[in-house]
Amino acid sequence: MSKPKVGIFGFTGCGGCQLEILNLEDQLLDLVAAIDLVHFTEAITEHSDNYDIALVEGAITTRHGVERIEKIGKIAKIIVAIGSCAVNGGLNCLKNLYGTAKAKELVYGDKKDWIDSIDVKPVDAYVKVDYYARGCPPNRFEIVDIIRSLIVGRKPEIPNYPVCVECKRNGNTCVFELGMTCLGPVTRAGCNSRCPNSGSGCDGCRGLIDEPNVNAQKDLLKKYGLTVEDMVDRFNLYNACREKNIAEKVTGGN
Repeated sequence: MSKPKVGIFGFTGCGGCQLEILNLEDQLLDLVAAIDLVHFTEAITEHSDNYDIALVEGAITTRHGVERIEKIGKIAKIIVAIGSCAVNGGLNCLKNLYGTAKAKELVYGDKKDWIDSIDVKPVDAYVKVDYYARGCPPNRFEIVDIIRSLIVGRKPEIPNYPVCVECKRNGNTCVFELGMTCLGPVTRAGCNSRCPNSGSGCDGCRGLIDEPNVNAQKDLLKKYGLTVEDMVDRFNLYNACREKNIAEKVTGGN
């Protein structure tokens, strides 16, 4: 059986998600041996427009980016969005809160019209995304599991429960009890609760779970003197592109 041809592509982002793949250490050689890596600007000089699976990092923020991602969408049989920027728009979407025109003026001044900059959108705004490796950065082992699953024809197992489950599993004291706020109750797990493990609250970089427990969340906020607006504002750090969807899910549409 021939190896699947894999291309790894970067759009607007820090490049950290691609580095997570290079940081696989012991697993990297096995992964590379199982695939035909034909495009990966951060690791190889060769490039190809012939690939089966595309791993895409970064948000779409320019017209040129729209052209590139649509071309990838026409070629790749499977698209995997990796990292918060590709999945939800990430930090880049904070630009949308200012308005693109205002953001360009603030950054570029009288050169603003030279800049190819449009409203930020995640990858799935332009092409069908088949799988998501969430987080900032994503869990490198989740990326490997997705690729392995695709190779053997198995559906990847992506968590759809809150970070709180992992936090309790790890024996952490709830950060709300420590006087901090946390988005763990409504954020998708899969990171092994790495921020609460370090004594800080979850910032929601993996996005909302599909069906957040709205009533429990409201009770928790009331207990600690917080509001839904507090939570939505914090979610905007990584998820401003999904702002309306977040507000509706966290409030139950009320």
